[in-house]
Amino acid sequence: MSLALPVRARSSAALVLAGVLWGTGGLAGSLLGALAGLHPLAVAAWRLLIGGGVACLFVKSRPRGRAAIRRLLAVGGLFALFQASYFAAVALSSVSVATMTTIGAAPVVVTVARWRRPGRWTLVSLAGTLAGLVLLRWSPDTTASLGGLAFALLAAAGFATLTLLTAKPVEGLDPLSTTAFGCLLGGLLLTPLASWSGMALPLHPDVLAVALYLGVVPTALAYAAYLRGLADAHPVLGALSAVLEPLTAAILSAVLLGERLAGTAWCGAAVLVAALAVGYWRPEPR
Repeated sequence: MSLALPVRARSSAALVLAGVLWGTGGLAGSLLGALAGLHPLAVAAWRLLIGGGVACLFVKSRPRGRAAIRRLLAVGGLFALFQASYFAAVALSSVSVATMTTIGAAPVVVTVARWRRPGRWTLVSLAGTLAGLVLLRWSPDTTASLGGLAFALLAAAGFATLTLLTAKPVEGLDPLSTTAFGCLLGGLLLTPLASWSGMALPLHPDVLAVALYLGVVPTALAYAAYLRGLADAHPVLGALSAVLEPLTAAILSAVLLGERLAGTAWCGAAVLVAALAVGYWRPEPR
Protein backbone atom coordinates (compact mmCIF):
# COMPACT_ATOMS: atom_id res chain seq x y z
CA MET A 1 0.00 0.00 0.00
CA SER A 2 2.82 2.40 0.84
CA LEU A 3 4.25 1.86 -2.64
CA ALA A 4 0.88 2.02 -4.41
CA LEU A 5 0.01 5.46 -3.07
CA PRO A 6 3.14 7.26 -4.38
CA VAL A 7 2.70 5.56 -7.77
CA ARG A 8 -0.95 6.61 -7.90
CA ALA A 9 0.00 10.14 -6.80
CA ARG A 10 2.62 10.45 -9.54
CA SER A 11 0.29 9.17 -12.25
CA SER A 12 -2.52 11.44 -11.04
CA ALA A 13 -0.18 14.45 -10.99
CA ALA A 14 0.93 13.66 -14.55
CA LEU A 15 -2.68 13.44 -15.77
CA VAL A 16 -3.63 16.69 -14.02
CA LEU A 17 -0.59 18.42 -15.53
CA ALA A 18 -1.56 17.19 -19.01
CA GLY A 19 -5.13 18.47 -18.67
CA VAL A 20 -4.06 21.89 -17.42
CA LEU A 21 -1.44 22.30 -20.14
CA TRP A 22 -3.98 21.28 -22.81
CA GLY A 23 -6.18 24.07 -21.46
CA THR A 24 -3.58 26.66 -22.45
CA GLY A 25 -3.45 25.28 -25.99
CA GLY A 26 -6.80 26.70 -27.04
CA LEU A 27 -5.77 30.28 -26.29
CA ALA A 28 -2.33 29.77 -27.85
CA GLY A 29 -3.84 28.17 -30.95
CA SER A 30 -6.38 30.97 -31.37
CA LEU A 31 -3.64 33.56 -30.96
CA LEU A 32 -1.43 31.83 -33.53
CA GLY A 33 -4.30 31.65 -35.99
CA ALA A 34 -5.03 35.35 -35.55
CA LEU A 35 -1.39 36.46 -35.78
CA ALA A 36 -0.48 34.27 -38.75
CA GLY A 37 -3.86 34.20 -40.52
CA LEU A 38 -3.98 30.41 -40.42
CA HIS A 39 -6.95 28.05 -40.66
CA PRO A 40 -7.47 25.98 -37.45
CA LEU A 41 -6.46 22.83 -39.32
CA ALA A 42 -3.15 24.46 -40.28
CA VAL A 43 -2.65 25.48 -36.65
CA ALA A 44 -3.23 21.85 -35.63
CA ALA A 45 -0.70 20.62 -38.19
CA TRP A 46 1.95 23.10 -37.01
CA ARG A 47 1.18 22.17 -33.42
CA LEU A 48 1.93 18.51 -34.05
CA LEU A 49 4.92 19.13 -36.31
CA ILE A 50 6.63 21.54 -33.91
CA GLY A 51 5.77 19.49 -30.85
CA GLY A 52 7.01 16.27 -32.43
CA GLY A 53 10.12 17.90 -33.85
CA VAL A 54 11.16 19.48 -30.54
CA ALA A 55 10.42 16.29 -28.58
CA CYS A 56 12.56 14.27 -31.01
CA LEU A 57 15.57 16.33 -29.89
CA PHE A 58 15.28 14.78 -26.43
CA VAL A 59 14.66 11.18 -27.45
CA LYS A 60 17.67 9.09 -26.45
CA SER A 61 17.15 6.11 -28.73
CA ARG A 62 15.19 5.35 -31.86
CA PRO A 63 12.30 2.89 -31.61
CA ARG A 64 13.09 -0.55 -32.95
CA GLY A 65 11.02 -3.62 -33.63
CA ARG A 66 7.79 -4.19 -35.50
CA ALA A 67 5.64 -3.71 -32.40
CA ALA A 68 7.12 -0.26 -31.75
CA ILE A 69 6.74 0.81 -35.38
CA ARG A 70 3.13 -0.40 -35.50
CA ARG A 71 2.37 1.48 -32.28
CA LEU A 72 3.86 4.72 -33.61
CA LEU A 73 1.95 4.45 -36.89
CA ALA A 74 -1.27 3.93 -34.97
CA VAL A 75 -0.58 6.82 -32.58
CA GLY A 76 0.30 9.16 -35.46
CA GLY A 77 -2.86 8.22 -37.32
CA LEU A 78 -4.98 8.74 -34.20
CA PHE A 79 -3.41 12.15 -33.55
CA ALA A 80 -4.30 13.22 -37.08
CA LEU A 81 -7.81 11.72 -36.88
CA PHE A 82 -8.56 13.41 -33.57
CA GLN A 83 -7.37 16.85 -34.70
CA ALA A 84 -9.06 16.73 -38.12
CA SER A 85 -12.36 15.42 -36.73
CA TYR A 86 -12.47 17.95 -33.91
CA PHE A 87 -11.93 20.94 -36.19
CA ALA A 88 -14.50 19.57 -38.64
CA ALA A 89 -16.96 19.38 -35.72
CA VAL A 90 -16.18 22.99 -34.81
CA ALA A 91 -16.74 24.12 -38.41
CA LEU A 92 -20.07 22.29 -38.69
CA SER A 93 -21.43 23.18 -35.24
CA SER A 94 -19.62 25.31 -32.65
CA VAL A 95 -16.69 25.19 -30.26
CA SER A 96 -19.04 24.50 -27.35
CA VAL A 97 -20.81 21.57 -29.00
CA ALA A 98 -17.55 20.10 -30.33
CA THR A 99 -15.84 20.36 -26.94
CA MET A 100 -18.76 19.03 -24.90
CA THR A 101 -19.37 16.09 -27.22
CA THR A 102 -15.74 15.14 -27.79
CA ILE A 103 -14.49 15.38 -24.22
CA GLY A 104 -17.74 14.14 -22.70
CA ALA A 105 -18.04 11.11 -24.98
CA ALA A 106 -14.40 10.00 -24.74
CA PRO A 107 -14.57 8.53 -21.19
CA VAL A 108 -17.90 6.90 -22.06
CA VAL A 109 -16.32 5.21 -25.08
CA VAL A 110 -13.37 4.05 -22.95
CA THR A 111 -15.75 2.65 -20.30
CA VAL A 112 -17.85 0.76 -22.86
CA ALA A 113 -14.84 -0.50 -24.81
CA ARG A 114 -13.31 -2.18 -21.79
CA TRP A 115 -16.21 -4.64 -21.60
CA ARG A 116 -16.11 -4.58 -17.84
CA ARG A 117 -18.70 -3.27 -15.42
CA PRO A 118 -17.40 0.03 -14.02
CA GLY A 119 -17.37 0.63 -10.29
CA ARG A 120 -19.94 2.78 -8.51
CA TRP A 121 -17.56 5.68 -7.93
CA THR A 122 -16.44 5.62 -11.55
CA LEU A 123 -20.05 6.02 -12.65
CA VAL A 124 -20.51 8.88 -10.18
CA SER A 125 -17.39 10.59 -11.53
CA LEU A 126 -18.48 10.02 -15.12
CA ALA A 127 -22.00 11.40 -14.52
CA GLY A 128 -20.58 14.43 -12.72
CA THR A 129 -18.16 15.07 -15.56
CA LEU A 130 -20.91 15.03 -18.18
CA ALA A 131 -23.14 17.32 -16.09
CA GLY A 132 -20.26 19.70 -15.38
CA LEU A 133 -19.31 19.94 -19.05
CA VAL A 134 -22.87 20.82 -20.05
CA LEU A 135 -23.07 23.53 -17.38
CA LEU A 136 -19.65 24.91 -18.30
CA ARG A 137 -19.95 24.97 -22.09
CA TRP A 138 -23.64 25.00 -22.98
CA SER A 139 -25.54 28.18 -23.82
CA PRO A 140 -29.11 28.79 -25.03
CA ASP A 141 -27.79 30.03 -28.37
CA THR A 142 -25.81 26.84 -29.00
CA THR A 143 -26.66 25.15 -32.28
CA ALA A 144 -25.67 21.69 -33.42
CA SER A 145 -25.87 19.75 -36.66
CA LEU A 146 -25.82 16.03 -37.24
CA GLY A 147 -22.58 16.38 -39.18
CA GLY A 148 -20.96 18.34 -36.36
CA LEU A 149 -22.05 15.81 -33.75
CA ALA A 150 -20.84 12.94 -35.94
CA PHE A 151 -17.37 14.43 -36.32
CA ALA A 152 -17.23 15.25 -32.60
CA LEU A 153 -18.07 11.62 -31.78
CA LEU A 154 -15.42 10.49 -34.26
CA ALA A 155 -12.90 12.73 -32.49
CA ALA A 156 -13.99 11.24 -29.15
CA ALA A 157 -13.55 7.73 -30.52
CA GLY A 158 -10.08 8.66 -31.77
CA PHE A 159 -9.03 10.06 -28.39
CA ALA A 160 -10.54 7.08 -26.55
CA THR A 161 -8.71 4.65 -28.83
CA LEU A 162 -5.47 6.55 -28.26
CA THR A 163 -6.03 6.31 -24.50
CA LEU A 164 -6.76 2.57 -24.56
CA LEU A 165 -3.91 1.82 -26.96
CA THR A 166 -1.19 3.75 -25.15
CA ALA A 167 -2.25 2.38 -21.76
CA LYS A 168 -0.59 -0.87 -22.85
CA PRO A 169 3.20 -0.50 -22.91
CA VAL A 170 5.36 -1.61 -25.83
CA GLU A 171 8.95 -2.64 -25.31
CA GLY A 172 11.38 0.02 -26.49
CA LEU A 173 8.85 2.86 -26.38
CA ASP A 174 8.56 5.35 -23.53
CA PRO A 175 6.06 8.24 -23.24
CA LEU A 176 8.51 10.77 -24.70
CA SER A 177 9.42 8.77 -27.79
CA THR A 178 5.77 7.86 -28.38
CA THR A 179 4.82 11.54 -28.15
CA ALA A 180 7.72 12.70 -30.33
CA PHE A 181 7.32 10.33 -33.26
CA GLY A 182 3.53 10.10 -32.94
CA CYS A 183 3.06 13.88 -33.10
CA LEU A 184 5.54 14.21 -35.95
CA LEU A 185 3.77 11.53 -37.99
CA GLY A 186 0.35 12.98 -37.17
CA GLY A 187 1.49 16.41 -38.31
CA LEU A 188 2.82 14.99 -41.56
CA LEU A 189 -0.50 13.24 -42.18
CA LEU A 190 -2.40 16.49 -41.58
CA THR A 191 -0.13 18.60 -43.79
CA PRO A 192 -1.78 17.73 -47.15
CA LEU A 193 -5.22 18.73 -45.80
CA ALA A 194 -3.93 21.83 -44.03
CA SER A 195 -2.02 22.96 -47.13
CA TRP A 196 -5.26 23.62 -48.99
CA SER A 197 -5.95 26.58 -46.70
CA GLY A 198 -2.31 27.70 -46.56
CA MET A 199 0.36 26.89 -44.00
CA ALA A 200 2.80 29.76 -44.50
CA LEU A 201 4.10 30.87 -41.10
CA PRO A 202 5.25 34.53 -41.00
CA LEU A 203 8.80 34.79 -39.62
CA HIS A 204 7.90 37.33 -36.97
CA PRO A 205 9.16 37.00 -33.37
CA ASP A 206 5.68 37.03 -31.82
CA VAL A 207 4.34 34.43 -34.29
CA LEU A 208 7.33 32.14 -33.82
CA ALA A 209 7.16 32.47 -30.01
CA VAL A 210 3.48 31.52 -29.92
CA ALA A 211 4.02 28.65 -32.37
CA LEU A 212 6.91 27.32 -30.29
CA TYR A 213 4.87 27.53 -27.10
CA LEU A 214 1.92 25.77 -28.73
CA GLY A 215 4.11 22.94 -30.00
CA VAL A 216 6.20 22.46 -26.86
CA VAL A 217 3.96 23.09 -23.83
CA PRO A 218 0.34 22.03 -24.57
CA THR A 219 1.42 19.43 -27.12
CA ALA A 220 4.79 17.72 -26.54
CA LEU A 221 4.96 18.22 -22.77
CA ALA A 222 1.24 17.66 -22.21
CA TYR A 223 1.01 14.44 -24.23
CA ALA A 224 4.23 13.09 -22.70
CA ALA A 225 2.75 13.72 -19.24
CA TYR A 226 -0.55 12.13 -20.27
CA LEU A 227 1.09 8.98 -21.58
CA ARG A 228 3.27 8.83 -18.46
CA GLY A 229 0.18 9.01 -16.26
CA LEU A 230 -1.60 6.31 -18.26
CA ALA A 231 1.23 3.89 -17.47
CA ASP A 232 -0.10 3.49 -13.90
CA ALA A 233 -3.66 4.83 -14.06
CA HIS A 234 -6.90 3.36 -15.33
CA PRO A 235 -7.73 4.49 -18.90
CA VAL A 236 -11.13 5.81 -17.79
CA LEU A 237 -9.43 8.13 -15.30
CA GLY A 238 -7.07 9.25 -18.04
CA ALA A 239 -9.97 10.14 -20.34
CA LEU A 240 -11.76 11.93 -17.51
CA SER A 241 -8.67 14.06 -16.91
CA ALA A 242 -9.15 15.64 -20.33
CA VAL A 243 -12.03 17.70 -18.90
CA LEU A 244 -9.38 19.87 -17.25
CA GLU A 245 -8.75 21.30 -20.72
CA PRO A 246 -12.04 23.25 -21.10
CA LEU A 247 -12.02 24.03 -17.38
CA THR A 248 -8.55 25.59 -17.57
CA ALA A 249 -9.39 27.38 -20.80
CA ALA A 250 -12.54 28.90 -19.29
CA ILE A 251 -10.69 30.14 -16.22
CA LEU A 252 -7.82 31.56 -18.29
CA SER A 253 -10.29 33.34 -20.57
CA ALA A 254 -11.95 34.91 -17.55
CA VAL A 255 -8.67 35.95 -15.92
CA LEU A 256 -6.57 36.97 -18.94
CA LEU A 257 -9.18 38.08 -21.48
CA GLY A 258 -11.79 39.47 -19.13
CA GLU A 259 -14.52 37.15 -20.38
CA ARG A 260 -17.38 36.94 -17.90
CA LEU A 261 -18.56 33.45 -17.04
CA ALA A 262 -22.22 32.93 -16.21
CA GLY A 263 -23.24 31.49 -12.88
CA THR A 264 -24.06 28.18 -14.52
CA ALA A 265 -20.52 28.03 -15.93
CA TRP A 266 -18.99 28.49 -12.48
CA CYS A 267 -21.35 25.80 -11.15
CA GLY A 268 -20.18 23.53 -13.96
CA ALA A 269 -16.56 24.20 -13.04
CA ALA A 270 -17.26 23.25 -9.43
CA VAL A 271 -19.05 20.06 -10.51
CA LEU A 272 -16.12 19.12 -12.77
CA VAL A 273 -13.61 19.58 -9.95
CA ALA A 274 -15.76 17.48 -7.63
CA ALA A 275 -16.21 14.76 -10.26
CA LEU A 276 -12.48 14.55 -10.90
CA ALA A 277 -11.78 14.49 -7.16
CA VAL A 278 -14.06 11.46 -6.87
CA GLY A 279 -12.25 9.79 -9.78
CA TYR A 280 -8.83 10.34 -8.20
CA TRP A 281 -10.03 9.45 -4.72
CA ARG A 282 -11.70 6.20 -5.79
CA PRO A 283 -9.79 5.13 -8.91
CA GLU A 284 -10.85 2.11 -10.93
CA PRO A 285 -8.35 -0.78 -10.66
CA ARG A 286 -6.38 -1.42 -13.85
